[in-house]
Amino acid sequence: MRRIKLTIAYDGTNYCGWQIQINGITIEEVINKHLSNLTGENIAVIGASRTDSGVHALGNVAVFDTDCNIPSDKFSYALNQRLPKDIRIQESCQVPLEFHPRYCDSDKTYQYNILNRNFEIPTLRLYSHFEFMKLDVDKMKEASNYIIGNHDFKSFCSLRTQVTTTIRTIYRMEINKNGDMITITISGNGFLYNMVRIIVGTLIKVGLGAYPPEYVKDIIDAKDRTKAGPKVKASGLTLIDIDYEKNG
Repeated sequence: MRRIKLTIAYDGTNYCGWQIQINGITIEEVINKHLSNLTGENIAVIGASRTDSGVHALGNVAVFDTDCNIPSDKFSYALNQRLPKDIRIQESCQVPLEFHPRYCDSDKTYQYNILNRNFEIPTLRLYSHFEFMKLDVDKMKEASNYIIGNHDFKSFCSLRTQVTTTIRTIYRMEINKNGDMITITISGNGFLYNMVRIIVGTLIKVGLGAYPPEYVKDIIDAKDRTKAGPKVKASGLTLIDIDYEKNG
């Protein structure tokens, strides 16, 4: 028995997220189907991040166990010949059987795009959040400094989140503006359900002048979802990378 790790990129537009569910087709479902057909086994992958409907990925991670004799590095080539064009395996390799993509320590990096201009651009509507009112990026950067560090992020997760702790560590946040596109990049040791989308919604409120930058600290201290900004739409969000390297 071998455990194979897949690094997966996908356009989440046409899928109901990563995790198998009854209301529509998912990334996990499609990969399971093609892996099972390829190996002749009943394959069920274990994913690192259960991205929501419409969320994209450049580097999600999943593992599966197999007895078939396909070389580990060839699964990527074989799968990419079978998968739809909006899902591509970036790498496949063998990992120890005890490796679990959700429970092994890792750093995750997400990116969120905000199109800030008078009118939408149709070709970007599936990959960004549109905001027609001018955002003050400097104030958003100032506010983001309060998010960096080890905090209880209960104010920044959806109420139906089921976890043992809402404490997470954010290592880095960068906010850059290139023309009309504002890009927010955030890295941490883990993220709560909808956490990135609520953080971005809160930063947009700061950028619009509805909240002063220092109010973000009050939101964190409140541990109350109603104090934070709205959850922005999923399509602006991309899971960039899950890094296990620091743990060998």
